[in-house]
Amino acid sequence: MGEFMSASADFSEVPPFEMFVGQNGQTIPFVFNSPHSGRHYPPRFLAMSRLDSLSIRRSEDCYVDELFAGSVHLGAAFLCANFPRAYLDANREPWELDPRMFCERVPPFANIHSPRVAGGLGTLPKLVADGMDIYEQRLPVAEAMSRIEQFYMPYHATLRELLHQTRARFGHAILVDCHSMPKNIRVAQGDIRPDIIIGDRYGTSAFGEFTRLAISLLSAKGYAVEQNRPYAGGFITEHYGRPMQNIHALQIEVNRGLYLDDQTLEPSDGFSALREDLSEFMRDFVAISRSFLPDVPLAAE
Repeated sequence: MGEFMSASADFSEVPPFEMFVGQNGQTIPFVFNSPHSGRHYPPRFLAMSRLDSLSIRRSEDCYVDELFAGSVHLGAAFLCANFPRAYLDANREPWELDPRMFCERVPPFANIHSPRVAGGLGTLPKLVADGMDIYEQRLPVAEAMSRIEQFYMPYHATLRELLHQTRARFGHAILVDCHSMPKNIRVAQGDIRPDIIIGDRYGTSAFGEFTRLAISLLSAKGYAVEQNRPYAGGFITEHYGRPMQNIHALQIEVNRGLYLDDQTLEPSDGFSALREDLSEFMRDFVAISRSFLPDVPLAAE
């Protein structure tokens, strides 16, 4: 693969992640986050891969950042990764590494035994969806260290600081972690294909009022909504959701069959309608949540 270069060269023109707020800044205690919708695939990374430019996108939460962009107009802060999930997965522990991917031994503090690593989906994924290997050959461990230290750590430092600042300002912080899921997903022991899944780590990452409200609002729009099945929330939801410390975290998974052409990975005819529904959902979710957080002002004020 040639001489090792720092991962910073991969994002010399595009920032690895960005935070968005409206003209008046953040005016409500909501933080939306899209860690898997990044679609900047650096040439150096593509040169390492055995996959073509379309196949490597199979794990991407395509256009989820655009689906939830309306949160900014409501007064929320919105953090989005530009690095793709195949390059670095921010919804993992920092050091979930598969030793089979590297030329040298991984650091002794790496978690090499997690179920996600076993499935090829560690912090540096081995596979994309459909079980396709990403890399042509093994990587130097320095590649993993560089990506994690230069991108993963700053991403989480930004998210953590954003949540703490939000809580300090408003008394509470509500994190909504935004994702998409394959169109053929089914609920275990059933034939139900959910349109949307709300995850709250089985009631541990947010008060139940938030979960029930989200499910109720989305169900009222005609969507088939499941709770925690089969996705209860990943590292971000579990790590940051501390309801007893006034930080709540929900994960929302949207079925890609609602809005995406599975062959071209371009938005389908359903994209605009879904984006409008999600904008209305976020508006109502923010407004009604005020009853759970009586001391928090609305954006309009």
